[in-house]
Amino acid sequence: MFGFNIDKRTLYIIIGVLVVISLMSYGTSGIFSLILSIPAVLLAITVHEFGHAFAAYKLGDDTPVRQGRLSLNPFDHVDPLGLAMLLFAHIGWGKPVEIDPRNYKADAIVSFAGPLMNFITAIIFSLIYCAIIKFAGIAFTLTNVGTIVIAIILSIVTMNIGLGVFNLLPLPPLD
Repeated sequence: MFGFNIDKRTLYIIIGVLVVISLMSYGTSGIFSLILSIPAVLLAITVHEFGHAFAAYKLGDDTPVRQGRLSLNPFDHVDPLGLAMLLFAHIGWGKPVEIDPRNYKADAIVSFAGPLMNFITAIIFSLIYCAIIKFAGIAFTLTNVGTIVIAIILSIVTMNIGLGVFNLLPLPPLD
């Protein structure tokens, strides 16, 4: 593409160096926020790609099953470069689920399944947040553990809504 080839290992080393340089400029609170956002990013990407795979499978395409992508395992759906970009540049990607549209006639359903899974996940974690506030009380949220739990839950809700809305934009290669 650019007249030179970079193998994956070299690319990951370059990304690692950029991550370290980026982390050095974050400060303590920035690093804490970054660490708390990792579960949200992993969950959002995983449910999004699983939604595509599940919808395609239910509509008759066995490609995701044959490729081992009909899974909620984050390692099956996370692209390391896309994850790093999402964490540090706030725009990234997961490993796209390969589908064969010749096996079904409902591309729109498969495309919408990813954002739908993100919205469902956001609703579920919003309900968990409400349950924590109602049953554990405000006092729990003021503890160290409570602060971390609430921050992760809010990060999950925000990340899933953001990813779901972003993928509804009518721009290729988005959903």
